Amino acid sequence: MISFFRKIRQKLLQQNRVTQYLAYAIGEIFLVVIGILIALQVNTWNESRKSRNFEQEILSLIDQNLSRDSSVIAAELQKALIANATTDSILDQVEKGIFEENLYVWMAKVIRFERFKSQSSGFEVLKSKGIDAISDKDLQIDLINYYDEVLFRLSQAILDVENSFNSDWIPVVKSEFYDFDYEDRLEPRNLEDFFKNPSHIVLFKMFQDNREGSISRMEIALAEISALRASIKNQLK
Repeated sequence: MISFFRKIRQKLLQQNRVTQYLAYAIGEIFLVVIGILIALQVNTWNESRKSRNFEQEILSLIDQNLSRDSSVIAAELQKALIANATTDSILDQVEKGIFEENLYVWMAKVIRFERFKSQSSGFEVLKSKGIDAISDKDLQIDLINYYDEVLFRLSQAILDVENSFNSDWIPVVKSEFYDFDYEDRLEPRNLEDFFKNPSHIVLFKMFQDNREGSISRMEIALAEISALRASIKNQLK
């Protein structure tokens, strides 16, 4: 097309038709500009499509990660709730002076700690690409809050229980327990003497109180995940 206009301009110059030459020259420039604008628009459309596709893919991956987090947290929360309820049962039975073998199983449900590691591969990819890849600003903030704040506090609360298990219970188990089958059965050398020691009763109460913190954080995390997944679902429509 440009070659065609060039030949016309050359012919017009040869014929000394300057006005028409200028008109064709301007037309040629106009076509070039229009072509550039169209190319830029097409490129913008392509980039927009790529960005949208990435956003959909990364949100889908994050949603899968959140689903896995929710399942693990819910399972650990259930164990923690059972542990604290069982602590009440142990203390109540001991207070009544009933020292029976069911305490071996109950103690195994209490003297343990919860485990959780978030699946955050989707969010890590998003951070590497830039959080602005998510078009919804509120969702950006909510994701940052969950991964940087909610999970941090949850991890700290769970770690507190684990540290208490290692520093408070392990020395007692090593010195005063005959059998230790994690989560199944704990058998002191002398059951009645063990529970008549006031420091052991205090230890159960302290451990229960410590675990309350992790229970609260797990419940908060589950609520945050539910809200996040609802927001992501809206973006994936």
